[in-house]
Amino acid sequence: MHRTLPRSLPFRSLLAAGLGLAILAVHAQSVAPTAAPAASNSQQPVIAAGTVPDEATKAAVLTRLRELYGAQRVVDRIEVDAVVAPPNWRQHVVAMLDPDLQQVSTGKLEINGNAVRVSGQIGNELQRQQLISALATRLNKSFTVDGNALRVGDGAKQNLLDQALADRIIEFQSGSATLAPSGQAILEEMAAALKQIGNARVQVIGHTDAVGVREANVALSMARAIAVKAYLEQRGVAAANLSVQGLGPDQPIADNATADGRARNRRIEFRVL
Repeated sequence: MHRTLPRSLPFRSLLAAGLGLAILAVHAQSVAPTAAPAASNSQQPVIAAGTVPDEATKAAVLTRLRELYGAQRVVDRIEVDAVVAPPNWRQHVVAMLDPDLQQVSTGKLEINGNAVRVSGQIGNELQRQQLISALATRLNKSFTVDGNALRVGDGAKQNLLDQALADRIIEFQSGSATLAPSGQAILEEMAAALKQIGNARVQVIGHTDAVGVREANVALSMARAIAVKAYLEQRGVAAANLSVQGLGPDQPIADNATADGRARNRRIEFRVL
């Protein structure tokens, strides 16, 4: 991907300029001829972002992603511009969007010209090696595939947290880090789920919509993550197992132009590290 995009994933620094695609399964969040959907997060959006050379490439990428993950999950943030692509680039990109990618959770697939990078979490080392090999096999020798950021982890623990949250939004009082009663009720369930996964380290990530000043939103998202962590600790979750991060409006999962989209973007995410 190349271009600063209104985030749905960690995209702000993903692609600076030129030809590229990034596909995330946001546990977070993908656009451009790249895709990294989260296999285990069946309800999480798959974001495609980046810049492609023509409408035909954009259509081919989106069609393939919708076949793999369902039309409702795919978020289109792909832009078309007069960039020069390597020979048969569209075919190579679509070939990479294979069901094998569904083994990756909280993942991202980035395609910058002929450079491919896949990151995220996968079940075991054999799966990791097979996925990287499969990607390389589908490309010609002009492409390079980097799988160093693809980590072997316990997807079952992430699945348990995802199922407990069930795509619900932990709500706060407007403009503050004070939990609403409905948010507290969800956190009661999350506390139970966190205790089930033992001593796994989990990051609590706060997100906001894009209304207002970015710096203030980043601070608010951090304050909300801290409030969630404190509440979970009160419910018996070990403080040492929890860390916090505030990303403000940088990783949206919906359109900030609508009230419903802004509400979805104001969320708390739980990520097994």
